[in-house]
Amino acid sequence: MPRAAALALLLVSATACSADEWKRAGMPVGITKQAETVQSLWNGSWIAALATGVVVWGLILWSAAFHRKRKNSKEELPPQVRYNLPIEILYTVVPIIMVGVFFYFTARDETYIDKMSGKPDVKVKVEAFQWSWRFTTDYNGKQVQTVGRPVSDYTDGPQLVLPVDRKVEFELQSPDVIHSFWVPAFHFKRDVIPGIVNKFEVDTLNKPAVYAGRCAELCGVDHSRMLFSVKLVPQAEFDQYVASQAGAQ
Repeated sequence: MPRAAALALLLVSATACSADEWKRAGMPVGITKQAETVQSLWNGSWIAALATGVVVWGLILWSAAFHRKRKNSKEELPPQVRYNLPIEILYTVVPIIMVGVFFYFTARDETYIDKMSGKPDVKVKVEAFQWSWRFTTDYNGKQVQTVGRPVSDYTDGPQLVLPVDRKVEFELQSPDVIHSFWVPAFHFKRDVIPGIVNKFEVDTLNKPAVYAGRCAELCGVDHSRMLFSVKLVPQAEFDQYVASQAGAQ
């Protein structure tokens, strides 16, 4: 028993995961309200999958333990369920119900994530090109533009500055090939397709920091260097940033 406890402690220590990281089940810290919805769906899916796994593993182990053939045993085979109509119906109905529940929650959350208010506080035009980004931020009639270049570290790439606790609309365009705008902390990514304007909207949270972003679609030789960052700042700092950058252009 002491050895088992020591082994469990070693395994937990080796993962170096905090309680908050366990709650997120491997997902990065979300910085939007939409990310919270995705996190909730992710956690619920894991719980359902683990519960299903426990039942299945339990039945397999139970069958192996209590229905194994013993040496020189004359016992007959245990009752078989083949052609047992009630059990076969149960085996069919239960998975259909599970898939239906998964579909309902996924469709509900997808509808919320794709919802556009039409009244964002900030608009950002995102232009993805081989192999970097151009961000044009429109706020209170003022525009700020940032153009990047291929880099090896996201901190050296173009930086998109956004205010906390605000609704932000993104408009995605590409002049060349298919790219994908991905900020892991958004728990969301969307393709940037030539000839098609894609849009989505997020509600930022009060979590000022710098977050990594990248292209998630293999788009050419320098795809891996198509990096950028998103910086969430307090409203006063964002106002100052827009005023200084718009005036400098």
